[in-house]
Amino acid sequence: MATPTKIGLEEALALGPSWRHLCHVMLYAPNPGVLFGGRILLNYAVLMSMRFDGRLGFPGGFVDDRSPSLEEGLNKELLKKLGEGVSTFSILSTDYRSSLTESKSKVVAHFYVKCLTLEQLQAVEAGAPQAKDHGLEVLGLVRVPLYTLRDGVGGLPAFLENSFIGVTREQLLEALQDLGILAPETASDLKERTVQHKQTLRLIGT
Repeated sequence: MATPTKIGLEEALALGPSWRHLCHVMLYAPNPGVLFGGRILLNYAVLMSMRFDGRLGFPGGFVDDRSPSLEEGLNKELLKKLGEGVSTFSILSTDYRSSLTESKSKVVAHFYVKCLTLEQLQAVEAGAPQAKDHGLEVLGLVRVPLYTLRDGVGGLPAFLENSFIGVTREQLLEALQDLGILAPETASDLKERTVQHKQTLRLIGT
């Protein structure tokens, strides 16, 4: 499998008609909730989806060539994937973060991050089962556990051992660090653990 290459947005948009554009977004919201009588502060809620292939990913999909912009195409995809709960907000150009190309498949993937209110995020969760693609391309939504339990494994470390599509795991950790949700040292430690986990899986598979 070819390694994705980072590319600037203008350069990505200038790619020829043989390229397809794939857009995904990380939806998150401040969350004042607590676990276990206040021993764990949740702080934020971050949404991911369980895909049809059994992997975790961010909501989104391929943008129709007829869409006037990547953002409008992504908003249409979110309506199909997540339902009417997305009608209270729109993905804007200011939510854009990065683009990656995969030359073999001629796909350029664009990543966005959108901050919602907790009420908006809950509306997305509530409406997702009625979405057009629910039970088909999207099997359900999950919240990312952003804490680590006392055993050092439960919570986010265990969550990151799941199977993710493409570079989604890396995008999640980088976004959490950039937003200040994870401390740099915590994000670095988790990245190292995921590398070790991948190496272990490769050894098991040989």
